[in-house]
Amino acid sequence: MQLHLNSYGAYLHVREDMFEVQVRAEGETRKTQVAAHKVKSIWLSTGTALSSDAVKLAVRNNIDIVFLENNGTPIGRVWHAKLGSTTLIRKRQLEASLGEAALHYTKQWVGAKMDNQIALVESLRKHRPQHLGYLDFQLESMAVLRRQVAEIRARHVDDVADSIRGWEGTCGRLYFETLSFVLPQQYQFGGRSFRPAKDPFNAFLNYAYGVLYSRVEKALMLAGADPFVGFLHRDDYNYKSMVNDFIEPFRGYADKVVFSLFSAKKIRQDHTDPVTGGVSLNKEGKALLMEHFNQYLEEEKVRYKGRQQSRAATIQFDAHQFAAELIGKSSPQ
Repeated sequence: MQLHLNSYGAYLHVREDMFEVQVRAEGETRKTQVAAHKVKSIWLSTGTALSSDAVKLAVRNNIDIVFLENNGTPIGRVWHAKLGSTTLIRKRQLEASLGEAALHYTKQWVGAKMDNQIALVESLRKHRPQHLGYLDFQLESMAVLRRQVAEIRARHVDDVADSIRGWEGTCGRLYFETLSFVLPQQYQFGGRSFRPAKDPFNAFLNYAYGVLYSRVEKALMLAGADPFVGFLHRDDYNYKSMVNDFIEPFRGYADKVVFSLFSAKKIRQDHTDPVTGGVSLNKEGKALLMEHFNQYLEEEKVRYKGRQQSRAATIQFDAHQFAAELIGKSSPQ
């Protein structure tokens, strides 16, 4: 399970070698105990706290602790001090970033993201016959952009990075235009917005992406890859470029959950709070999102590369596959 503290004043400590969460509400303190072996990770939103004993118990049980901004963006994490893998993986990753392999992986990851976007739009056709003309036009435009990414050739990703970003960005704009178009009118939005989100849809999506970002970073660390050495996203200061590269095929997980919540009209006005220039997900909104997102990632099984596994496991599977390919223990997919 993922232990997610988002209530202001929530406190995590240890009692009898178990995690205990204390939350004070309506003059009473509620206490919940969880065995360490049941916890995979701990996420703490602004306004929560934990004890040093809780940190030690987490480290001993290989549980990472992630601190989140209000919009879901990870700002730091506590992780054990052992590397857990060979440094050869990171050396090969750096070498790959300087050669043709970087373009191979960039096309693979960006292409998978675009494939997922196209697949979600295609799925909308089944139950929205009134929008077929619009959906087919959007799909045709997105397919053209996808082919351009697939067909690009170069010796180094830097030579074509701007083109790839342009095609990816245009495909994304068409994609989110389409999602907004088919939503109930009260949920429609005017494109992507970030800090702050301009509307509830983007507030939910930004938070889901933040949680997904943390999961991807953890998967790369467990596989022995370097979160900072990217291929398409490059060498900005303190920028985890590889996380932003590797997350692309998995963004569809967040998209589907958020879109499903809105299309099913499960989102209420009181799930977000107004902030300067936009809106922010509040405690109730975060709880609703995480309930459905964790179920989608952890509990449902899918057939993936010949195996029946959770969607969360597919992220780790691909991270280990990537690391194995870097050191020649597996062939690139």
